[in-house]
Amino acid sequence: MKKLPIIFMFSIVLLALSLPFFAQFMPEEISERPKWEEFLSNANIIGQEQKTGPDAVTNPWQLTLEKDGITKFALWKNIEGRPKGYVDSWKYEIAAYQFDKYLGLDMVPPTVEKRFQGNRGSCMLYADYWLSLKKIKDQKIKCPSYKIFPYNRSLYLQRVFDNLIGNEDRHQNNYLITKDWRIILIDHSRAFRTGKKWTTELFYGPKNPEKLVMKEIPKALLEKIKSLNYDVIKSFAGDYLNDEEINAVLARKDLIVQEYDKMVAKDGEENVLY
Repeated sequence: MKKLPIIFMFSIVLLALSLPFFAQFMPEEISERPKWEEFLSNANIIGQEQKTGPDAVTNPWQLTLEKDGITKFALWKNIEGRPKGYVDSWKYEIAAYQFDKYLGLDMVPPTVEKRFQGNRGSCMLYADYWLSLKKIKDQKIKCPSYKIFPYNRSLYLQRVFDNLIGNEDRHQNNYLITKDWRIILIDHSRAFRTGKKWTTELFYGPKNPEKLVMKEIPKALLEKIKSLNYDVIKSFAGDYLNDEEINAVLARKDLIVQEYDKMVAKDGEENVLY
């Protein structure tokens, strides 16, 4: 009987090791990411359908891609400029994915540049998921009690990410929820804002009207954010962001670090960083 606590603790350790540290995609999905990037870039387009309607603001195309006997859906868009009053760019979709990879966040599906109908655009692999957050809210589906803690932590990760990339378009259709309540983030064509509103104050900060704020964060993620500088960002997203956009990210980085410094000073590091 005395061995039971040791066995129990060993089982907990094994369970923890079998789960991603704070990524939302599972380890096997992350390991296959280069394969899907190559697939998106080089697969043949064997089907196409343009999405329209209130839930398809940027009018993207659903592409059916095929390569080596594998067929997948992907979302392609080449929006650019201010077609509906907002700054929109397909380049931001790829930049957001590159940030997601650099940070080790692993919440954004593989997204690459791909030509379609003679035009450059972003091409994102369709993610396997259960429901959008909007449908979950509309159907009044409650998160299981044993999933509430990790689910809330994943929401805090989303807020940190959107604060960093200056994303002003995180509505409920842009959260994809898996059956085990992991969160996948899509649609970043309205990110990387550069105005004063987006470089002097955090959207998910103390002044958020709905009190949606950043809370605890993995130490590894905060260190990754701190490591960002102009040259680092230029190295992985320079093809898709200009200098003004990069400098705006760095301004938000400083705001995020300052906010976590305040939280640690107030609540203690053990209650903020994990």
